[in-house]
Amino acid sequence: MNQMCSFFLNGQKYITTYQATISDLIDYFGYNQSLLVVEYNQFICSKTEWDQISIQKNDKIEIVTIVGGG
Repeated sequence: MNQMCSFFLNGQKYITTYQATISDLIDYFGYNQSLLVVEYNQFICSKTEWDQISIQKNDKIEIVTIVGGG
């Protein structure tokens, strides 16, 4: 049986039984990877780490998109 894991993404609580990575979350929610900054438990993580970081219980993830304007 898979264990339930709750985490916070942009301040909202999610619960899953799937062992997700940061990359999985980005793909699932349809973010454009070239325009993101990801904060994982209060640390900015680089794109090279997104596939390696597995979401754990009570993790706090902030995904910020970069928006251009004039």
